[in-house]
Amino acid sequence: MATPILILGLFALICPLAFPSYASTLQDFCVANPNSQGLMSGLACKDPMMVGANDFFFSGLHLQGNTSNPLGSKVTPVNVAQAPGLLTLGISAVRIDYAPWGLNPPHTHPRASEILTVIEGTLYVGFVTSNPENRLITKTLQKGDVFVFPVNLIHFQYNVGPTNAIAIAALNSENPGVITIANALFGSNLPISSDVLAKAFQVDKMVVEDIQNKF
Repeated sequence: MATPILILGLFALICPLAFPSYASTLQDFCVANPNSQGLMSGLACKDPMMVGANDFFFSGLHLQGNTSNPLGSKVTPVNVAQAPGLLTLGISAVRIDYAPWGLNPPHTHPRASEILTVIEGTLYVGFVTSNPENRLITKTLQKGDVFVFPVNLIHFQYNVGPTNAIAIAALNSENPGVITIANALFGSNLPISSDVLAKAFQVDKMVVEDIQNKF
């Protein structure tokens, strides 16, 4: 019978094969080069001798986002697309601006958990646990408060105050992705059949088609 130490040793040998590490463990950095054919995390590494400070730099989080839209919110991302030096580092950030009563609508990040800090205003935030419980976990946050959204779970932030609100969030992926639930279901390309959505939401097809027209 295998001893616990032998089992742990075998596990240590197998894990690197099952979960390959990024190139960042073998070199100082891997700055994204979208023009190359070789891939790392969906992108290729730039020649290290061609790397400069601007590859690790982004300027813009001090600027207020334009919230003049139906949701009253604006997300300003800093991921590998804006700062190529983030490639393989497993981190990114966003600034979120909210107009009074503005909403960052229910969405998920398929590749990252998120930790959000309120900079200004009052936010009602929450996430929903997976089936079958689908339990809503919520909190009202004030300036300086922090809240965590686990990876893949649907979450939202809603400005419940009469003034603008600002939040800064960090995510543990350089390319966390985002799936906005309403957009995905009612604004997909090609459209999901109204029969499917009507049955899923237990509403009339005309209601579904009306919502689809908004997207």
